[in-house]
Amino acid sequence: MTKLTALLDWYSQISPQTLPQLGQFYALDARFKDPFNDVQGVAAIEAIFSHMFATTDNPHFIIAERIEQGQQAFITWVFEFNLQGKPYHVSGGSHLVFNMDGDVTLHRDYWDAAEELLQKLPIVGVPIRWLRRQFKCQQSELFADK
Repeated sequence: MTKLTALLDWYSQISPQTLPQLGQFYALDARFKDPFNDVQGVAAIEAIFSHMFATTDNPHFIIAERIEQGQQAFITWVFEFNLQGKPYHVSGGSHLVFNMDGDVTLHRDYWDAAEELLQKLPIVGVPIRWLRRQFKCQQSELFADK
């Protein structure tokens, strides 16, 4: 998977100017799925990242770990951005599946939208934080790292 390193370098430096390069890494019919989107095709995937740049300030990815096995990889990352002047950090992971040419055919992002994003928002966050408290096992506090 020689393209994986180049793909991760591209994500580390992603910008509106580099978006047209997405087709160098993704198969034409690639599928992209995250907690908010489920699309197929390079143009649709590019539209998601264009939307990211249109709705957030200074978005960027910090690639942490990577595990490769056969024609797939799992990557952990931190997505940092500003929204209405407030900084956000979202930790997550991506499962990538590659075809024989090394192009991504499946990109599935895993991250907890409630914990990482929604509960941090002013209005939406209040009921989400309340729900999380209701379902939290009180015994878990005894074992939590402090």
